[in-house]
Amino acid sequence: MSSIQQEFNAGQNQAHTQAKTEELAQSIKDSANEAEERTAEAAQSASESAQQGKDQTAGFLQQTGEQLKNVAQEAVDTVKGTLGISEQK
Repeated sequence: MSSIQQEFNAGQNQAHTQAKTEELAQSIKDSANEAEERTAEAAQSASESAQQGKDQTAGFLQQTGEQLKNVAQEAVDTVKGTLGISEQK
């Protein structure tokens, strides 16, 4: 094989290798971008879930507070009734 043919083959191999390297680099970039998007979506979902849990907890505490208030008022009314204290004048 002549040296010109060898140089041509070497050039072809180099071009093929460079193309494959660029293709692989682009694939890695695409994978990284996809991973970044998925991470952002997961973070958003976690944030929404946390907010929903916070809202549910607040509602539960509100309801529990109202129940305790009602029980306490009933106890006061019972004690007043037992002692003969009425709010009527």
